[in-house]
Amino acid sequence: MKPKQDAIVPKNILNLLTASSRFDLWAGFIKQQKIKVIAEVGVYRGCFSQFILKEYQGIEKYYMVDPWRQLDRWCKPANHDNSRFESIMSEALDRNSRYMEKIKVLRGTTTEVIEAIADDELDFAYIDGDHTLRGIAIDLVRVYPKIRVGGWLAGDDFSSSIWQHPTSYEPTLVFPFAVYFAEAVGARIYALPHSQFLIEKQEVDEFEFFDLTGKYTDLSIKSHVGTVKIVLLNVLSFLPFSDAIFKVVRKFFQ
Repeated sequence: MKPKQDAIVPKNILNLLTASSRFDLWAGFIKQQKIKVIAEVGVYRGCFSQFILKEYQGIEKYYMVDPWRQLDRWCKPANHDNSRFESIMSEALDRNSRYMEKIKVLRGTTTEVIEAIADDELDFAYIDGDHTLRGIAIDLVRVYPKIRVGGWLAGDDFSSSIWQHPTSYEPTLVFPFAVYFAEAVGARIYALPHSQFLIEKQEVDEFEFFDLTGKYTDLSIKSHVGTVKIVLLNVLSFLPFSDAIFKVVRKFFQ
């Protein structure tokens, strides 16, 4: 299976390619599609929700889904202690206080709270939560039924390398799992700039993968876990790099 790069892509999708950031990308898309009901999975400090709600006043309901607590089986850098998460949640709600008449806070993991959203209720969902294989599998499987036919399921950290963080952390598997998921449910999926993906929920099952960036040519895991690459990445993980510097150096091993 190879991603399509030369097929006819709808104009509303092509318009996303010139966005200067992921925030601008999704704000423009949500405004263009006249989205009314949204769920954001993985709210953290509430910066994304604030930007979207400010940029487009047509939103009627905005679900915030986030546990805001330390999780036992989540091996990622943002797994803070509970006291810090209380502060982060307060920051997120304060940041969005002017929009609270539209916001419904669902505090918990996806499996704990997702049934508070009715099937086919959402026009759009944005997933930016647990990027491990377990996390993205749960989020996509449980959120997809909540999207209406003709709606959209999007997400962040569609990284072309599974080693988004040092190897002491779980790999990030939003890519390629989101592509596998789209194939399983018979949906179109688009790889977009700023490490974003977009799945279109159609009435008729028709899987297609459109790579509009040219970065996602290999959908296998094998290329990421070669012995030499893993040894080198492990060495890098023990050097005194910041996470930002690690990401830059890591590009040489993709």
